[in-house]
Amino acid sequence: MSQRVATTSAAPSTGKRTLTLAQSQSRFAWILLIPTIGVVLMVGLFPLAQTFYFSLTDARLASSREVNFVGLQNYLYLLQDQQFFRTVGNTVFFTVVTVGFEFALGLLIALVINSNFRGRGLMRTSILIPWAIPTVVSAQMWKWMYHDIYGVINDLLVNQFGIFNQNVAFLATNTTVSLFAIAAVDIWKTTPFVALLLLAGLQVIPGDVYEAADVDGANKIQQFFAITLPLLMPAILVTLIFRTLDSLRVFDVFYVMLGNRRDTQTMAIYAQQSLVNFSDLGYGSTISIAIFLIIALFVVIYVTFLKIEDA
Repeated sequence: MSQRVATTSAAPSTGKRTLTLAQSQSRFAWILLIPTIGVVLMVGLFPLAQTFYFSLTDARLASSREVNFVGLQNYLYLLQDQQFFRTVGNTVFFTVVTVGFEFALGLLIALVINSNFRGRGLMRTSILIPWAIPTVVSAQMWKWMYHDIYGVINDLLVNQFGIFNQNVAFLATNTTVSLFAIAAVDIWKTTPFVALLLLAGLQVIPGDVYEAADVDGANKIQQFFAITLPLLMPAILVTLIFRTLDSLRVFDVFYVMLGNRRDTQTMAIYAQQSLVNFSDLGYGSTISIAIFLIIALFVVIYVTFLKIEDA
């Protein structure tokens, strides 16, 4: 009887020591994170707050006139700006197409190069070449390749394979064709980066879970959906957030290949036009805040529906 009481009374102290250790580790982790959080706040939060302030004014870029507070006037104008909503549509369309294709192709490539075969190291290195090329260089290269008279793509589609009867001006035909042409460039360039991120996630999955699945009689497809995808979910979430962030902020590839065309403008190009070309710091800041909110919305959607904590 006394032994049972002693055992029962000893249990809470063990739990208390475990809780204290967890609290100590958590406190130590926060201490290590404080410098990083401070830098993030200085680099990210202060410019964001300043941009929000300018969005409430009629400030002009490089102007000496007095800045007036206009409240939500810029935001009310933004809600009636049809060109802004066109840029949102172009950017979201580009994001959905590129991120979808890059994820599918990147996952396929990651699964292939994660297996054991001769020349795997060379293949891992070679697929990174498109991603290593600067975006401006690759965009200008593809712009020449898309040329409706001298471009190699038209030569292949018309003269070599006979798929088209005449040359196509991919960058000047219409908005949809131009957006798909730009999306193809981004998919070609960024798929290796997606594959690299997913490959890192695949390599931390322990091999014994697949051995256990083989013993249980699960085939490769069942293993993929029951083991690979759930355990890969953290890497998938990081990959989708990174790529969606980049795609929603896209500027360089559009600007190099299409210039400042109104029908193919992205949100970033429209913000740059308002800030630099029109010197409208107030309205340009309003567009920048809107871009930030749209990006934040996509991140919330990813975190909510993918549920990384359950992976």
